[in-house]
Amino acid sequence: MSNFDSLIPDWFKTFVQVGNDLIWSQYLIGLLITAGIFFTIGSKFVQLRWIPEMFRAIGEKPETLDNGKKGIAPFQAFAISAGSRVGTGNIAGVATAIVLGGPGAVFWMWVIAFIGAASAFIEATLAQVYKVPDEDGGFRGGPAYYITKGLNQKWLGIVFAVLITVTFAFVFNTVQSNTIAESLKTQYNISPIVTGIILAIVTAIIIFGGVRSIATLSSIIVPVMAIVYIGLVAVILILNYDQIIPMIGTIIKSAFGFEQVTGGAVGAAILQGIKRGLFSNEAGMGSAPNAAATAAAPHPVKQGLIQSLGVFFDTMLVCTATAIMILLYTGLEFGENAAQGVAVTQSALNEHLGNAGGIFLTIAITLFAFSSVIGNYYYGQSNMEFLWKNKSVLFIFRCLVVVLVFVGSVVKTETVWGTADVFMGLMAIVNLVAIIGLSNIAFAVMNDYQRQRKAGKKPVFKPEELEINLFGIESWGMKKK
Repeated sequence: MSNFDSLIPDWFKTFVQVGNDLIWSQYLIGLLITAGIFFTIGSKFVQLRWIPEMFRAIGEKPETLDNGKKGIAPFQAFAISAGSRVGTGNIAGVATAIVLGGPGAVFWMWVIAFIGAASAFIEATLAQVYKVPDEDGGFRGGPAYYITKGLNQKWLGIVFAVLITVTFAFVFNTVQSNTIAESLKTQYNISPIVTGIILAIVTAIIIFGGVRSIATLSSIIVPVMAIVYIGLVAVILILNYDQIIPMIGTIIKSAFGFEQVTGGAVGAAILQGIKRGLFSNEAGMGSAPNAAATAAAPHPVKQGLIQSLGVFFDTMLVCTATAIMILLYTGLEFGENAAQGVAVTQSALNEHLGNAGGIFLTIAITLFAFSSVIGNYYYGQSNMEFLWKNKSVLFIFRCLVVVLVFVGSVVKTETVWGTADVFMGLMAIVNLVAIIGLSNIAFAVMNDYQRQRKAGKKPVFKPEELEINLFGIESWGMKKK
């Protein structure tokens, strides 16, 4: 891999290093936490009080579009976003967070997930409010759309569209393919070049099939692999039931510095927990709203609830499952010189389940990461269509995605993760500022949904009945202004 990594110019490596030092300071962490608390209080703890409503919403049937076709179902939209959320962040990312930040990093992942669920609710609701019809008779949308239409700041919408296109379609996909290649090399000594070629070919076949093939693939793969993965952890927990309570105690003590196991103590735990938590659940980053906007829902809040549930699904279930396996591993070491990433999780599974553990993880990481490649591509495509509605440009974009899936397989792990952190931080800054500015609209839409539910009605969104005036709405019976 090092031969390929040497082809990366020095200026780009410097950009990644300096970018991480500047972006991941106390300011971005403060913004993430402040925004999450603001949305939690403003929505009156929507992520807790409407949990039953979340499960009700996810099971609803898709709405019929104006052309007579069925739109993408709420569950399928959830699966697309989960396909991006559930990936290497849950397996390799959690391991790295624990190694560098100690057990306390897990606690701070829980914290950022809890308050982030409110941020996810707000951004997904706004994505539905400002979604637009697409050429296939469905919908598309996301931060680029609600920034342009809701805030009337087209230049900032373009900035975000460029950021998310580069971050997900290119940078994050290199992380996913890199993790697959590392896992296959570790377990079966398969050359990363071979893995990269195969991944590139399969990716090309799928992404040229269109959005609905993506929705179908994700809705099949994600639930199956998540159920198997969590089920496996349940078996490990049963076999180690006497260690669970002490382990949770260690997580909490380490989170507040009462039990220091690695350098940096509380600061390292908070930084690693928040960074890897954001990479995993994406709450507030502005990515999941792109999938939320595709759903044909009768009311925007429906998708807000579903995406909020997605954050809990990702972090509280899948990430915690990985953390439990790792913290029960007797050979776990901490610090920058210790093993990181997927290798740690493989070692933990090998200890608990024998050689079968490593084999299972190789299969799991391949499925998790590849579903993320597909979900990431869709985010990029949606924003490419916001920037340029040109078939030739879209074709070139798809070709670049395929090329970078290969590149990610053959360069160093540190390079792809460092680059991902820079662009992830930039995306979060722009999106959080935007949804804070549009929070009054999201709260008004939430109140409208709640009013209809209390009246015993099935909530249907009619912008003209809101307590505030809206402009820039195209998909809810209002003409574009």
